[in-house]
Amino acid sequence: MKVDLERLKKPCSCRHTHDITVKGVYIESGAVKYLSELIADYAHPVILCDARTKAAASVSMAQYFEKIEVLEVEGDDIHANDIYVEIVQKQLTKEADILIAVGAGTIHDLTRYVAYTRGINFISVPTAASVDGFVSSVAAMTWHGMKKTLTAVAPLYVLADTDIFAKAPFRLTASGISDLMGKYTALLDWRVCHIVTNEYLCEEVYKLEFEAVREVESVLTEIRGGNSACMEKLMYALILSGLAMQMIGNSRPASGAEHHVSHLWEMEIINDYIDALHGEKVSVGLILCLEYYEKIREAIKKGTCEVVDGRAYETELLQQTFGAKGKYQEALDENNPNVMAGLDLANLQVKLPQIAEELERLPGSAEMQKLLANAGCVTTMSDLQIPSELKNVTLKLCPYVRRRLTLLRLAKNLKFPGSLE
Repeated sequence: MKVDLERLKKPCSCRHTHDITVKGVYIESGAVKYLSELIADYAHPVILCDARTKAAASVSMAQYFEKIEVLEVEGDDIHANDIYVEIVQKQLTKEADILIAVGAGTIHDLTRYVAYTRGINFISVPTAASVDGFVSSVAAMTWHGMKKTLTAVAPLYVLADTDIFAKAPFRLTASGISDLMGKYTALLDWRVCHIVTNEYLCEEVYKLEFEAVREVESVLTEIRGGNSACMEKLMYALILSGLAMQMIGNSRPASGAEHHVSHLWEMEIINDYIDALHGEKVSVGLILCLEYYEKIREAIKKGTCEVVDGRAYETELLQQTFGAKGKYQEALDENNPNVMAGLDLANLQVKLPQIAEELERLPGSAEMQKLLANAGCVTTMSDLQIPSELKNVTLKLCPYVRRRLTLLRLAKNLKFPGSLE
């Protein structure tokens, strides 16, 4: 299947021009066959992979591994961070004029960032349907201990070969399912912030993303059973999420409070190192946010939700947590200027009923936990070996990992039964 990108480039009702730099997306058996033609005009292509992703693609891409220079990133626990960027930069030949990312999220983030710094393009060959960042134009990196979204480049082409990604360990596929289901709260956060602050929201992109999530949700049983056609639906939805980020120009359609939970844990500000995939942490973050959002919805409906002034930074909390790790100033820098500084509290009060209406569109936390568990996904903090007593501080602190307004951050201005103190 060749994804119809032209329909995404058509004039939009939001009156914004949606730019898509990706020239082609192929999701089909044998998709890597197009690679020879796509790199024909380049003098020195280089494949970037690691031992596991090389092994995953070894059969389908045998001819390419023999003919093209391969930069195999070494290590048992490779991360998208400043350390591995430096390693790749030192090993990458100066003659490289296009990169080929053969891997999942980490390899793609390293490739897209290095390609950006080198001023060259890259081609994506996903080895698992594990994340939504394959066509992203930004790289999610841990940079000197802080989680950052860095400017990068999107791939020119995506060759999602079903013969490769459908055979990935199911844990990786489950991570992709989790990352995708996290769009429920990401989209809710986008919609609520549009309602409260009039932040730009494209209805077409919102609808496109929401429907793709619902489509995959309807075939989770088939995906767990290894159905190739349904695996392709998952890959399509993940790639579509990345295209939505391109169309909007940032990660707003795909990343909200649930991702902030994941990012906080990845930064190890309040917890020890977690041996878990990105989507697994997003999955648990989604459940935690759904639970808290349910409390907000019920309080609004019962008239027990009071608007208070919580716009200022919680400096004591930041000093006790980020500060304890020597990251207090970095946290302030990330959040300046304060995203809530101009928040109209009177308007927030008026908008509460509308927020409650949007919250009704979310799946219930218990329903989602059961759905994800049945699909083979991680759903609890104990699954990640994170102490349950870190739940409340996680929810209080995670809005500070990004300068982005979410309902979770807005909720610092809401007092209700069960609210975070």
